Amino acid sequence: MKRNKILGTTVLLAAVLVVSASAEEAKEGVKAPAKAPAAHYLGVAKCKTCHNTAKSGMQYTKWTESKHSKAFALLATPEALEIAKKKGIADPQKSADCLKCHVTGYGEPTENFEATFKPEDGVQCETCHGAGSNYFKMATMKAVRAGTTDRDKVGLLIPTKKTCDKCHNAEGTGGKEVDWSADSTKIAHPIPKAAG
Repeated sequence: MKRNKILGTTVLLAAVLVVSASAEEAKEGVKAPAKAPAAHYLGVAKCKTCHNTAKSGMQYTKWTESKHSKAFALLATPEALEIAKKKGIADPQKSADCLKCHVTGYGEPTENFEATFKPEDGVQCETCHGAGSNYFKMATMKAVRAGTTDRDKVGLLIPTKKTCDKCHNAEGTGGKEVDWSADSTKIAHPIPKAAG
Protein backbone atom coordinates (compact mmCIF):
# COMPACT_ATOMS: atom_id res chain seq x y z
CA MET A 1 0.00 0.00 0.00
CA LYS A 2 2.82 2.36 0.94
CA ARG A 3 4.53 1.66 -2.41
CA ASN A 4 1.32 2.51 -4.33
CA LYS A 5 1.04 5.76 -2.36
CA ILE A 6 4.65 6.65 -3.25
CA LEU A 7 4.07 5.79 -6.92
CA GLY A 8 0.86 7.84 -6.92
CA THR A 9 2.68 10.80 -5.39
CA THR A 10 5.51 10.46 -7.94
CA VAL A 11 3.05 10.39 -10.84
CA LEU A 12 1.19 13.41 -9.45
CA LEU A 13 4.46 15.31 -8.98
CA ALA A 14 5.54 14.49 -12.54
CA ALA A 15 2.19 15.72 -13.88
CA VAL A 16 2.53 18.99 -11.93
CA LEU A 17 6.04 19.50 -13.33
CA VAL A 18 4.85 18.92 -16.90
CA VAL A 19 1.95 21.35 -16.49
CA SER A 20 4.26 23.90 -14.83
CA ALA A 21 6.84 23.58 -17.61
CA SER A 22 4.14 24.00 -20.25
CA ALA A 23 2.75 27.07 -18.47
CA GLU A 24 6.25 28.54 -18.22
CA GLU A 25 6.87 27.94 -21.94
CA ALA A 26 3.55 29.58 -22.76
CA LYS A 27 4.47 32.67 -20.66
CA GLU A 28 7.81 33.00 -22.43
CA GLY A 29 6.29 32.39 -25.87
CA VAL A 30 8.29 29.19 -26.31
CA LYS A 31 6.52 26.55 -28.32
CA ALA A 32 7.21 22.88 -28.32
CA PRO A 33 8.28 21.66 -31.74
CA ALA A 34 5.29 20.83 -33.91
CA LYS A 35 4.92 17.14 -34.56
CA ALA A 36 3.98 16.21 -38.10
CA PRO A 37 0.58 14.56 -38.25
CA ALA A 38 0.62 10.81 -38.82
CA ALA A 39 0.51 10.10 -42.53
CA HIS A 40 -2.55 8.34 -43.95
CA TYR A 41 -2.87 6.27 -47.10
CA LEU A 42 -4.97 8.05 -49.71
CA GLY A 43 -4.98 5.53 -52.56
CA VAL A 44 -3.82 5.68 -56.14
CA ALA A 45 -6.83 7.73 -57.32
CA LYS A 46 -5.41 10.72 -55.40
CA CYS A 47 -2.03 10.26 -57.09
CA LYS A 48 -3.70 10.04 -60.51
CA THR A 49 -5.03 13.59 -60.12
CA CYS A 50 -1.57 15.06 -60.83
CA HIS A 51 0.44 12.12 -62.12
CA ASN A 52 -1.42 11.20 -65.28
CA THR A 53 -0.43 13.87 -67.75
CA ALA A 54 2.36 13.89 -70.32
CA LYS A 55 3.84 16.90 -68.52
CA SER A 56 4.09 14.94 -65.27
CA GLY A 57 5.39 11.75 -66.91
CA MET A 58 2.22 9.61 -67.01
CA GLN A 59 3.11 7.80 -63.78
CA TYR A 60 -0.46 6.59 -63.21
CA THR A 61 -0.62 5.00 -66.66
CA LYS A 62 2.78 3.41 -66.10
CA TRP A 63 1.41 1.93 -62.85
CA THR A 64 -1.79 0.59 -64.51
CA GLU A 65 0.39 -1.20 -67.06
CA SER A 66 2.50 -2.81 -64.34
CA LYS A 67 1.99 -6.04 -62.42
CA HIS A 68 1.82 -3.98 -59.22
CA SER A 69 -1.62 -2.64 -60.18
CA LYS A 70 -2.87 -6.20 -60.55
CA ALA A 71 -1.23 -7.61 -57.41
CA PHE A 72 -4.47 -8.14 -55.47
CA ALA A 73 -6.35 -9.59 -58.48
CA LEU A 74 -3.43 -11.93 -59.11
CA LEU A 75 -4.23 -13.68 -55.83
CA ALA A 76 -7.47 -15.03 -57.35
CA THR A 77 -5.79 -16.66 -60.36
CA PRO A 78 -5.52 -20.45 -60.66
CA GLU A 79 -1.72 -20.20 -60.35
CA ALA A 80 -1.99 -18.23 -57.07
CA LEU A 81 -4.60 -20.64 -55.72
CA GLU A 82 -2.28 -23.56 -56.48
CA ILE A 83 0.67 -21.88 -54.71
CA ALA A 84 -1.60 -21.06 -51.76
CA LYS A 85 -2.84 -24.65 -51.56
CA LYS A 86 0.75 -25.90 -51.28
CA LYS A 87 1.29 -23.48 -48.41
CA GLY A 88 -1.93 -24.48 -46.66
CA ILE A 89 -3.71 -21.21 -47.50
CA ALA A 90 -7.38 -21.53 -48.43
CA ASP A 91 -7.94 -18.04 -49.87
CA PRO A 92 -4.90 -15.92 -50.80
CA GLN A 93 -7.06 -12.78 -51.01
CA LYS A 94 -7.79 -13.17 -47.29
CA SER A 95 -4.42 -14.41 -46.05
CA ALA A 96 -2.06 -12.07 -44.22
CA ASP A 97 0.83 -14.08 -45.65
CA CYS A 98 -0.19 -12.97 -49.15
CA LEU A 99 -1.82 -9.60 -48.50
CA LYS A 100 1.24 -8.15 -46.75
CA CYS A 101 2.85 -7.87 -50.20
CA HIS A 102 -0.18 -7.67 -52.47
CA VAL A 103 -2.01 -4.77 -50.78
CA THR A 104 -0.47 -1.42 -49.87
CA GLY A 105 -0.25 -0.82 -46.12
CA TYR A 106 -1.77 -4.18 -45.25
CA GLY A 107 -1.81 -4.80 -41.50
CA GLU A 108 -1.74 -1.16 -40.47
CA PRO A 109 -4.54 0.24 -38.29
CA THR A 110 -7.73 1.16 -40.18
CA GLU A 111 -7.42 4.77 -39.03
CA ASN A 112 -4.31 5.06 -41.25
CA PHE A 113 -6.48 4.81 -44.38
CA GLU A 114 -8.69 7.50 -45.89
CA ALA A 115 -12.02 6.66 -47.55
CA THR A 116 -10.38 7.15 -50.97
CA PHE A 117 -8.10 4.15 -50.42
CA LYS A 118 -9.09 0.86 -52.10
CA PRO A 119 -7.19 -2.28 -51.08
CA GLU A 120 -8.21 -4.02 -54.29
CA ASP A 121 -5.95 -1.58 -56.19
CA GLY A 122 -3.03 -3.77 -55.13
CA VAL A 123 0.49 -2.42 -54.82
CA GLN A 124 -0.14 1.29 -55.15
CA CYS A 125 2.15 4.33 -55.28
CA GLU A 126 2.20 4.63 -51.49
CA THR A 127 3.83 1.20 -51.09
CA CYS A 128 7.04 2.65 -52.47
CA HIS A 129 6.62 6.36 -51.79
CA GLY A 130 5.04 6.28 -48.31
CA ALA A 131 1.55 7.18 -47.11
CA GLY A 132 0.72 10.38 -48.96
CA SER A 133 -1.48 12.58 -46.81
CA ASN A 134 1.42 14.81 -45.76
CA TYR A 135 2.85 15.34 -49.25
CA PHE A 136 0.09 14.89 -51.85
CA LYS A 137 -0.83 18.56 -52.21
CA MET A 138 0.59 20.23 -55.30
CA ALA A 139 2.19 23.05 -53.30
CA THR A 140 4.06 20.51 -51.13
CA MET A 141 5.22 18.51 -54.14
CA LYS A 142 6.44 21.68 -55.87
CA ALA A 143 8.29 22.72 -52.71
CA VAL A 144 9.97 19.32 -52.54
CA ARG A 145 11.04 19.58 -56.19
CA ALA A 146 12.29 23.13 -55.63
CA GLY A 147 14.26 22.01 -52.59
CA THR A 148 12.45 24.29 -50.15
CA THR A 149 10.79 21.37 -48.35
CA ASP A 150 12.66 18.27 -47.23
CA ARG A 151 10.92 15.21 -48.66
CA ASP A 152 11.79 13.21 -45.55
CA LYS A 153 9.88 15.66 -43.34
CA VAL A 154 6.69 15.10 -45.32
CA GLY A 155 7.22 11.34 -45.65
CA LEU A 156 7.88 11.22 -49.39
CA LEU A 157 10.10 8.21 -49.96
CA ILE A 158 12.32 7.42 -52.90
CA PRO A 159 12.34 3.63 -53.25
CA THR A 160 15.55 1.65 -53.14
CA LYS A 161 16.45 -2.00 -53.61
CA LYS A 162 15.69 -2.45 -49.89
CA THR A 163 12.13 -1.22 -50.50
CA CYS A 164 11.57 -3.87 -53.16
CA ASP A 165 13.33 -6.60 -51.19
CA LYS A 166 10.55 -6.48 -48.58
CA CYS A 167 8.35 -8.49 -50.96
CA HIS A 168 10.60 -9.54 -53.82
CA ASN A 169 12.46 -12.16 -51.84
CA ALA A 170 12.67 -15.92 -51.32
CA GLU A 171 9.39 -16.00 -49.38
CA GLY A 172 7.38 -13.50 -51.39
CA THR A 173 8.28 -14.33 -54.96
CA GLY A 174 9.46 -17.89 -54.67
CA GLY A 175 13.15 -17.06 -54.76
CA LYS A 176 13.13 -14.40 -57.46
CA GLU A 177 14.99 -11.52 -55.88
CA VAL A 178 15.19 -8.02 -57.28
CA ASP A 179 17.85 -7.30 -59.87
CA TRP A 180 17.79 -3.61 -58.96
CA SER A 181 19.73 -2.31 -61.98
CA ALA A 182 17.46 -4.12 -64.46
CA ASP A 183 14.13 -4.36 -62.63
CA SER A 184 14.02 -0.74 -61.49
CA THR A 185 14.18 0.42 -65.11
CA LYS A 186 11.04 -1.58 -65.89
CA ILE A 187 9.02 0.44 -63.42
CA ALA A 188 10.87 3.78 -63.68
CA HIS A 189 8.46 6.72 -63.88
CA PRO A 190 10.40 9.96 -63.45
CA ILE A 191 8.87 13.40 -63.63
CA PRO A 192 10.28 15.06 -66.76
CA LYS A 193 12.84 17.74 -65.91
CA ALA A 194 10.83 20.47 -67.69
CA ALA A 195 7.83 19.81 -65.41
CA GLY A 196 7.60 21.56 -62.23
